[in-house]
Amino acid sequence: MNMHRIGLRTVVGALVAGLGGAAFVAWAGVQPSAQQQRASGFIQGTVTGPSGPEAGVWVIAETNQTPTKLVKIVVTDDQGRYVLPEMPNATYDIWVRGYGLADSRPVKGKPGDTVALKAVKASSPAEAAKVYPANYWYSMLEVPAKSEFPGKGADVNGIPPLFQSQSQFMDQLKQGCQLCHQLGNQITRTLDHMKPLGFKTSLEAWDYRVKTGQRGPEMDGMMNRLGPAAKKMYADWTDRIAKGEVPAHTPPRPRGVERNIVVTLWDWGNETSYMHDEVSTTKAKPTMNANGPVYAVDAAHGKYIAVNMNENSAYEIPIPTRDDPKAMRSRFPQTQIKPSNFWGQQIVHSGVSDPHNPMFDSKGRLWSTSTVSQGVIPDWCKDAKLNKYAAYFPATNPSNRHASFFDAKTGKHELLYTCYGTHHLQFSEDAEEKVFFSGGGPTIPWVNVKVYDQTRDEKQAVGWCPTVIDTNGDGKITKPWNEPVGGGRSQSEGGGGGALGKFDPKLDTRVNIGSYGVIVSPTDHSVWAASTSYPGRIARLDIGKNPPESCITEMYTIPKDRADTHFGPRGIDVDRNGVIWMALSGSGGFASFDRRKCKVFKGGEIVEGQQCNEGWSFYPLKDGVNMKGTTINADFHYYNWVDQFNTSGLGENTPIANGSGSDSLLALNTKSGDYVTLRVPYPMGFYSRGLDGRIDDPKSGWRGRGLYANYGTNFLWHIEGGKGTKSKLVRFQVRPDPLAK
Repeated sequence: MNMHRIGLRTVVGALVAGLGGAAFVAWAGVQPSAQQQRASGFIQGTVTGPSGPEAGVWVIAETNQTPTKLVKIVVTDDQGRYVLPEMPNATYDIWVRGYGLADSRPVKGKPGDTVALKAVKASSPAEAAKVYPANYWYSMLEVPAKSEFPGKGADVNGIPPLFQSQSQFMDQLKQGCQLCHQLGNQITRTLDHMKPLGFKTSLEAWDYRVKTGQRGPEMDGMMNRLGPAAKKMYADWTDRIAKGEVPAHTPPRPRGVERNIVVTLWDWGNETSYMHDEVSTTKAKPTMNANGPVYAVDAAHGKYIAVNMNENSAYEIPIPTRDDPKAMRSRFPQTQIKPSNFWGQQIVHSGVSDPHNPMFDSKGRLWSTSTVSQGVIPDWCKDAKLNKYAAYFPATNPSNRHASFFDAKTGKHELLYTCYGTHHLQFSEDAEEKVFFSGGGPTIPWVNVKVYDQTRDEKQAVGWCPTVIDTNGDGKITKPWNEPVGGGRSQSEGGGGGALGKFDPKLDTRVNIGSYGVIVSPTDHSVWAASTSYPGRIARLDIGKNPPESCITEMYTIPKDRADTHFGPRGIDVDRNGVIWMALSGSGGFASFDRRKCKVFKGGEIVEGQQCNEGWSFYPLKDGVNMKGTTINADFHYYNWVDQFNTSGLGENTPIANGSGSDSLLALNTKSGDYVTLRVPYPMGFYSRGLDGRIDDPKSGWRGRGLYANYGTNFLWHIEGGKGTKSKLVRFQVRPDPLAK
């Protein structure tokens, strides 16, 4: 018997007793009845400005009269007309925001009303620019010129020698400084809130600023990694903005299909939640959980957070651990170099279960990667006599995260040890329904869900393979193999590391590819992982029929002749044809990789991953919003997703990137290379991480489909509205026209 399950029942029972019966009903995930229909009321009207109808501006309606705050946003048509659909019965504040305008004064309205709105022309470029997306402001940052690379050191040009090119520096700049929050929004592009501290120069203020709060040690460490030139760069940026400089580009108003988009937002969590990825359904079957709650994880407090959209309500579900949480340490620093500018000495993030990236399985159970225990390596993870995977490649370090799932039907959690670290997760579509994880350091780990359901024994269900490529060309992996320098047994969650040691062409080669994102191909069940190491690489794992011995890895690196302009894959996804899609967080835009174009899969030439450059295609952003003095786009993509089943209404197999730096989602037309921008204009600061789409009713057209994302910034007080603002669940719907009800 697995004793941890008895312990879990005890923990869950105690939690339920503490929360009360009403909370348990919410846990049970009660699905809406057939009578629970979405609201059908609507508000309509026109928007006029000094010169007549205002086309392509946003009409925003918000209310606090629903159980959780609700916001609805639409765009006006060519004649300035608008329709706000699916409006619950409440009184709303309705107002106008648009490029070239100042925000209008809110007026009251409720479903059934016709409300005429007056747009207000911005009095100056500075007033108009207040509502520009963050990346337009961030594009004003002047990075070191190409001629200043390679870096010559802190005492020469302020750039460390590890940066060999401007693109490598920018990759670190964007992935390092925008990994946790947006840059270019109002709070980051100014130092106004720090004036009471009395700094003599903006350089002094920036030196202090990056040390503040719980993430100060990480921000300061990243700034030191970038070198002294970085602080001077940021100080110059805020100085120029303080003197009145505004972005060089004016964002276009929504046009074409962008005017058909309906955005709905629900508040969830609390004012210090750190909401990571959301999930609404399974990837393979987008009608699963139709009309059900949408979930996210609050990593800062160790909880699932959910929204019931039919009731416009939000609730939370604590995630337990095997260890006593009082004896565990939080991943988040519990001391500060300098007090927070907003929270002082208060520690606001202290959760220990540290959940990440929720995903549904085919039975509707909610899986995530979470910390089950700390400092423990189960014997079966390292003892060759107890486990075939341990015999092949034993675990040597405790993993930071493991696996867990929550069954809404029973209100119970189950916690599973994994031998290697976990981060993102994705399910296969085969009969075993394996769930694969990124973050496994030198391995790609998984849980065989079918085996676990049959045995409830994690030792039998957990597996892993080291990433070893077939460089001796015999079609299989055999020991001994070439090793990375230093052995490379890190449990890193992110990019791979470890250069290759002495290469013997007669041997296969283990590589520390690293894995940040992970996806499973629907065509052949191969597992693909993305590494954030510059310029970027991906791996394909075929586990074969008898893993781990049958596992074979392939590695593909961004072509060397394209690396200056295309770099930084973080997210990874796949279309129904098996083509891999990656948003390039460093350079912006998409890259795709089509293995069907490859001819070489083994032999010594594959050791650098340059054997199939013909498999790569690149789709840069076309908005021209580049970092000052460069050809690199200012936007940052935290992750990406492929809409395989047209849940959005934009077409099957549509790649969509998180415009985490631009308050948007970016949907790629793969034929034209153009992007549709799904903007969230209010509240500013829409920083998204994961996203997905669901079909609630395939027969009801646009009303039964939607994309889902959330405000995933670490720092909710950076969002428009400031301290006290909550994260929001965001739904995007695409109507056939701007006036569809």
